[in-house]
Amino acid sequence: MAVAAPDLASLTLLGQRIRPVTGATERVLEVPEVLADLLPHRGLQRGSLVATGGTAASSLALALVGPTSAAGGWVAAVGLPHLGLVAAAELGVDLERVLLVEDPGPTRWAASLSALLDAVEVVLCLPPRPVTAGVQRRLTAQARDRGSVIVQVGGTVERWAGTPDLVVEASAARWRGVGSGHGHLRGRLAQVSVTGRRGAHRPRRAHLWLPAPGGGVSAVSAVSSDESVPSPSPPSVAGGDLVVPSEGPGASGEGWNGTHLGEAG
Repeated sequence: MAVAAPDLASLTLLGQRIRPVTGATERVLEVPEVLADLLPHRGLQRGSLVATGGTAASSLALALVGPTSAAGGWVAAVGLPHLGLVAAAELGVDLERVLLVEDPGPTRWAASLSALLDAVEVVLCLPPRPVTAGVQRRLTAQARDRGSVIVQVGGTVERWAGTPDLVVEASAARWRGVGSGHGHLRGRLAQVSVTGRRGAHRPRRAHLWLPAPGGGVSAVSAVSSDESVPSPSPPSVAGGDLVVPSEGPGASGEGWNGTHLGEAG
């Protein structure tokens, strides 16, 4: 569902239409199993602020929210024009449970986010400018009250006055499926790390397929025991691998299925 040029009255009305009749009974939103192994609560804790970053920020965010949408929860994406719906579906997101909200602009961004937190389980966003301590306190308090989760997609954590509860990053990537200048991208190997404040003081890391050759996200060992993740290097095609060091507008890091998913920042 797309919402163009939103005003607060429209968002409030929309929220009343899709808001769950009953309150959240589970304090943690489900995530894919391989990501649950990295998170301190094995899921997204309601009321938390999560940031995804690195070479696959968009894919990480979409993979994290896929199970929520598949279970019937609503996900909103605010001002993320590079978020690809084809890739979202292949990462497990139910597109019928996604609200796409056009960029409300810097002056209305916080108010729009607030209206959506009243209505959906997860809001995907990227602050257009630094968020002050007062605004962050109000938004996170509202998220805790409503049982919602805020997920920043790309950018830097310094956009928030306070450190996010969790930071999920992909530090290196290697695409599989391209050889000698031809072929199709099948999957991407990445090293994913989780740090943060809520039980994640010690970094947790794993090598994952993001996305996996068959879609979704999976452990490297679940597909091939002899795969390895390289250190970042300039883009190149050799021996069947396409090495992509970064993700962003104009880069090929998220365009594995023809839909670009830039870091949006």
